[in-house]
Amino acid sequence: MQKYAAVFKALQHEILEGKFAGRRLPSEAELCLRYKVSRPTAARALRELQLIGVITRRKGSGSYLVSPQSPSTATALTLGLFVPGLGNTEILDPVCNEITRFAQTLGCSVLWGDAAQPIRCGEDALQLCRQFIKRSVAGAFFAPIESIPDREVWNRRIAQEFQSHRIPLILLDRDMGEFPSRSEFDLVGIDNVAAAIEITQHLLTQGRRRICFLAKPHFPSTTDLRLLGCREALHRHGVRKKYAFAHFGDPADAGFVGQILEVAAPDAILCSNDQTAAFLIRTLVQLGRETPGQIAVAGFDDIQYATLLSPSLTTIRQPCREIARSAVRLLLERIADPGLPPRQILHSHALIIRESTAGQGSA
Repeated sequence: MQKYAAVFKALQHEILEGKFAGRRLPSEAELCLRYKVSRPTAARALRELQLIGVITRRKGSGSYLVSPQSPSTATALTLGLFVPGLGNTEILDPVCNEITRFAQTLGCSVLWGDAAQPIRCGEDALQLCRQFIKRSVAGAFFAPIESIPDREVWNRRIAQEFQSHRIPLILLDRDMGEFPSRSEFDLVGIDNVAAAIEITQHLLTQGRRRICFLAKPHFPSTTDLRLLGCREALHRHGVRKKYAFAHFGDPADAGFVGQILEVAAPDAILCSNDQTAAFLIRTLVQLGRETPGQIAVAGFDDIQYATLLSPSLTTIRQPCREIARSAVRLLLERIADPGLPPRQILHSHALIIRESTAGQGSA
């Protein structure tokens, strides 16, 4: 951890404990002595707190917590985390944790949905939505449902339920409808098309030319975007169209995977997420195919166990902390000014190269 980040976290913890209520924060000189850091390091830690709206810095006076009466603070607001897919889409877990930490730093309380009750159908999600409304949340973060039939219909019903009670929404990771439609809500995520282009280009540089795309059924709009990016990268490299086709089914089903191998004879399979890739690697072992020797496999999200797979998984890393902070800022701005036009913030991704996509000659 960088030194300024350590000072930032220490001050953040003290702020949450109420240590500086009504008092000036330590000066840069005092922070230098306390944490044994340089003046620029101390200044950067304070500047980071100022950038996220926690403190205000007055020239010649010092640094102070933002006043509860200030319109820029979120004190006393309760925000809802309405994430029906929590536990199923693993990238949402760290994003929600970061949202909670950041929102609490700004003085908000965060209400989580009941993750102990699985969402089996749209009606379950709608009932959970109504629980949030009863709790009078000021705004909500919503990750649209992705794993049930008629998901777009139910996502719209949920959004309309919030809208009818004038509760603003920020969409996490994905939009509600089918690609290429775009809803009227703010959205925070990554540029999935650009990410898919980059990871597909990586497969191409490893000598892979027969590249297929694999996703589970009832996929969200992010999968459409990732497939689009994969196809665009293949088109740019003149790869025959048949290998840009997608396959939708259960990656744990040996019969389904075996059919892909027979029909397409792929030397690489790009999966819509890491969970799909993990099941695929296991199924390929059952079918006697080596990864990456015979078939390279890649995914998206860089979830916790991506490094624990054998082979370790090449994937796209999402910046969970940055996504969370943007989502909180957007929601607070939306609460303060409901008339703002719909906004979309797409953060940069990172290609993480591991063993599962090694070149055919190096396997």
